[in-house]
Amino acid sequence: MRRRRLLACAAALVVPLVSGCNVGPRYVRPTVRSPAAFKEGAPEAYNSLPPGTWQPARPQDAMLKGPWWRVFNEPELDALEARLEVDNQTIAQSFQSFMAARAQVNEARAGYYPTLTVNPSVNHSVGGAVGAGAAISGGGATGAPVTTGGVTNFYALPLEASWAPDLWDRVRNSVRQYQYAAQVSAADLENTRLTEQAALAVYYFELRGQDSLQDLYDRTVAADKEALELTRAQSETGVGTEEAVAQAEVTLENAEATGIGVATNRALYEHAMAMLIGQPASSFAMPVRVLETPVPPIPIGVPSRLLQRRPDVAAAERTMAQANALIGVEMAAYYPSLTLTGSGGLESSALGTLFSLPALFWSLGASASETIFDGGLRDATVAQYKALYKADVAAYRQTVLVAIQQVEDYVATLRILSRQIARQEVATRSARRYLDLATDRFKTGLDPYLNVITAQTTLLGDQQTLVTLRVSEMTAAVQLVQALGGGWDVSELP
Repeated sequence: MRRRRLLACAAALVVPLVSGCNVGPRYVRPTVRSPAAFKEGAPEAYNSLPPGTWQPARPQDAMLKGPWWRVFNEPELDALEARLEVDNQTIAQSFQSFMAARAQVNEARAGYYPTLTVNPSVNHSVGGAVGAGAAISGGGATGAPVTTGGVTNFYALPLEASWAPDLWDRVRNSVRQYQYAAQVSAADLENTRLTEQAALAVYYFELRGQDSLQDLYDRTVAADKEALELTRAQSETGVGTEEAVAQAEVTLENAEATGIGVATNRALYEHAMAMLIGQPASSFAMPVRVLETPVPPIPIGVPSRLLQRRPDVAAAERTMAQANALIGVEMAAYYPSLTLTGSGGLESSALGTLFSLPALFWSLGASASETIFDGGLRDATVAQYKALYKADVAAYRQTVLVAIQQVEDYVATLRILSRQIARQEVATRSARRYLDLATDRFKTGLDPYLNVITAQTTLLGDQQTLVTLRVSEMTAAVQLVQALGGGWDVSELP
């Protein structure tokens, strides 16, 4: 097979000489098995949900485009994401890595062209006698004088060129390798950008959740203060007891202590957001606002579209192409290399005659080399890169599987959380009614204040759970968008 390839390429040298033969394997994207639709997004999975609960957007082939965070209709988040795009240092670092990868493509392309060097020189010597008829070495020199104890000048302007024709596509495969590597870097950049954007959105909704908890505890503390005043008034009039007053005081103090602790998590989320937008945490602050954003319907499309929508999948696929090109680079070592050289220039002992025709000299040459024994080095190297390519194929398929799993995970999470929130809202309303009844019975002297405390604890726990579930729902929506690739598409690869 190698002899047949060698003969074919030798024939190709005739017209023209620079035509190359690609001795490496042709790259074909490996197939991956993907289901026709996402199981968790099937319409029948949402038939039993109450009205108003979350479900994926229709039609199934819709997809997010561009600034994906706008689906949440949060102007504050939009402004923060715009700042992140400009000032996030992790994205800036990844961008410079991509620029370096682009530069390597141009470095590889330089192998297509000859190398040309120039080495001008001037020699001024003072010495003894030079025999009559002697000439300066370098065939092209003119006007070489005969001197005795005099001064001799010599001027030279030589040019040298060398070129190795890319007969076996070694250079071309190297260029392809670096092109694919640059595309991997571009996909990594988009994946980094998507990760940072999603992290900012998650921190934003987590912070709004802390604001909702703070509002909940503020209202709880206000209600507990009213209850304490009521128990004190009843105790002073002889209707209530000191025990009820003490119980109301403990309930108020516990609510105040827990409410103070909410500020810790809020501060941490605020600091994390500052870091993501490239601003010192000391000079960044977010206004307080409770979480009221509903989860928007998100188009999930079909699994096969993930191959075009996720930058990490695109990076894994381009990594395979890069590994395939490397096999071609290494297989070129089996074949001989040809180098064409040429030199020429001007030489003269007088500056006035340096640019005359007699001062011109030139030469042309060619050389070929072939390794006839290397102890199996080439075989081992090619086998190594073939194994690396197969490992990249497995990594690509694994990346696709993980992508499908993540989408299924977050679609299921949103559906289940939606149902759970609906039931938790009912439980919270029931807890509110329970507290109202217990308070009324305490005011009329039918029940002790302990029943009110029990009802207050139940309501506060249900309200906390509801806030936590809503935050989880919003963060799951962000993670679903991230799992879908945001608004990116593989056609954006350079």
